[in-house]
Amino acid sequence: MPFNLPIFLTWLRILAIPLLVVLYYLPQGWLPVHERDLFATLLFMGAAFTDWLDGYLARKLNQTSSFGAFLDPVADKLIVAAALIILVELDRTNAVVAAIIIGREITISALREWMAKIGASKNVAVSMLGKIKTTAQMLAITLLLYREPLLGWDSLQLGNLLIWIAALLTLWSMGYYLHKAWPEIAKRTGAGL
Repeated sequence: MPFNLPIFLTWLRILAIPLLVVLYYLPQGWLPVHERDLFATLLFMGAAFTDWLDGYLARKLNQTSSFGAFLDPVADKLIVAAALIILVELDRTNAVVAAIIIGREITISALREWMAKIGASKNVAVSMLGKIKTTAQMLAITLLLYREPLLGWDSLQLGNLLIWIAALLTLWSMGYYLHKAWPEIAKRTGAGL
């Protein structure tokens, strides 16, 4: 298993997941709610930043690896899923949204794995639509974790608007990736339209 700075940052993102969860399960009174939400928000924002940073550094330092390419999206999906589950439990967002986003991530991960096995991973490479979806999702989760008014905006209301937009973009991007993969799926399975 290779180890370099980008992979180290990805491991840090994975280690942030139990910290995020623990913040919400500390005994009541250990941290005021506002401080807990602020720490969780900063932790999530740091994880989102390292998602961008590890990819940038891997390309810039020529430290890309197949292990890093595997681990990076796993880390992203795990922290998003953990945050969404916490937000649903706190009644800050809807379970349907969480199910859409988590379900899409599992579906596209499986699709990408299968496409890689058959040598057609370029058909489901990350698209600009996927990047826009991820941005909306990360911003929405950040606002929902913070919960307090921000610059005169109701962060829960804005976060929920953005999370629904992210869910719609999630479905759209899933359709896009499935459409791109369909020729290979049809060829390998004998399916047709």
